[in-house]
Amino acid sequence: MGQGIAQVALVAGHPVRLYDSAPGRAEEAVTALAARLDRLVEKGRMDRAERDGAVARLHAAAELTELADAALVVEAIVEHLPVKQQLFGELEKIVGDDTLLATNTSSLSVTAIAGGLRLPGRFVGLHFFNPAPLLPLVEVVSGFATDESAATRAYETAKSWGKTPVRCADTPGFIVNRIARPFYAEALRVYEEGAADPATIDAVLRECGGFRMGPFELTDLIGQDVNEAVTRSVWESFYQDPKFTPSLAQRRLVESARLGRKSGQGWYPYGEGAAAPRPHTAPPAEPPASVTVQGDFEHMRDLVARIQEAAIPVDFGNEGVPGYPGWIELPSGTRLFLADGTSADEAAMPVIHFDLALNFYTCERIALAPSATVDDSALQEAIGLIQAAGKAVSVIRDIPGMIVARTVAMLADFAFDAAARSVAEGDDIDTAMRLGVNYPRGPLAWGEELGAGWVLEMLSNLHEEYPTGRYAPSQALLRRAAAERVAAEAAAAAQEAKA
Repeated sequence: MGQGIAQVALVAGHPVRLYDSAPGRAEEAVTALAARLDRLVEKGRMDRAERDGAVARLHAAAELTELADAALVVEAIVEHLPVKQQLFGELEKIVGDDTLLATNTSSLSVTAIAGGLRLPGRFVGLHFFNPAPLLPLVEVVSGFATDESAATRAYETAKSWGKTPVRCADTPGFIVNRIARPFYAEALRVYEEGAADPATIDAVLRECGGFRMGPFELTDLIGQDVNEAVTRSVWESFYQDPKFTPSLAQRRLVESARLGRKSGQGWYPYGEGAAAPRPHTAPPAEPPASVTVQGDFEHMRDLVARIQEAAIPVDFGNEGVPGYPGWIELPSGTRLFLADGTSADEAAMPVIHFDLALNFYTCERIALAPSATVDDSALQEAIGLIQAAGKAVSVIRDIPGMIVARTVAMLADFAFDAAARSVAEGDDIDTAMRLGVNYPRGPLAWGEELGAGWVLEMLSNLHEEYPTGRYAPSQALLRRAAAERVAAEAAAAAQEAKA
């Protein structure tokens, strides 16, 4: 990580000095960086003169004192608070009072690292994402004592390096590692409850939810030990808040040294001859002769359009009645509802829940969860219906909120809560989640598109199903939903008065 940050500064035109407490490591890093630049030349991304100029600006420092005239010092050492505090205590005795000091920590408190400094106001977090030369996002973290001028200098510096900086307060996990926890946690809970296997969960989140990678393959890439450590750190920093509770299944994976790609085995096997994981996909089935659509189907309008394009006759019942949930009814009377946080088994009639999609028109896969009262012929009709709409189908065990729906609802609520607590501005939150972890849509924008009322209903139902506090809606969500309801009522009253 330190090499990556050094490369970013070097290519931006700065003289760079590398220091490592281990003898010879700084020299090795200089050699490695020169090799990286050589590869850029070979790929045509840098010309030879630029490469030679950059290498001429790069030096290994034998002693910490050689950093005395640095304008900015960025630390990227072990994630251990006392070690970081000791390093910056030593640096403060060496550098000038106008030197900007920055930590690249991803999980420790910026405020705590700077706590013992004589001038904590010039201390900031500069959290790059790995690999630093490729990923554009940098979280600029202001500790409790950070001066606004120092945060602005850090922000402008990162921007001048070609990065996309976002400002945030010093809160556990900052923006990305705080708000992203449900993406991993909900998938792990679905797995732990036996609703679906990792390959199927990953496929549904990719091909239905629009995420670039599923959480199981992503944590294998990150390293199970690294991801679990961040989750545990955030959980402990929030005084073991149930919303951030780590997964026992992931803990067992780490204990068994199945750390992912780097160990050759994680949730999936790696290495030569390893078979690619295959999600559960239902075999072809015959669609029904026709379907009926009832109620307000706004959130599934694009799915209904695809059904119509498949030349399956659609009869529309009482469309658009406010507060009347929409469903697709099969000839057998079995109803397909969008996942709402309840269990399909609680319904008085045969019900099949289908999962939320980023875009029902373009998504490639949809998950179905039938209640115990759905017979096989009705399930096969439902599978055939979704297949006729051009989607692969994964049938999972009935579980409240399914996979995508509960994940997106939690992400949106975490984002609403972070914005309300001034962790970061709304635009910075969405930018951070899109660029830092490649989400297909910022969670604030996603939640606003679905509606705060939809998110609230999902989480309220989940909270009733799992009364642990994990799914308790935030005050920010409650306020947004109330404002949304008042605005809708005012709009309806205005429309009625106009009529």
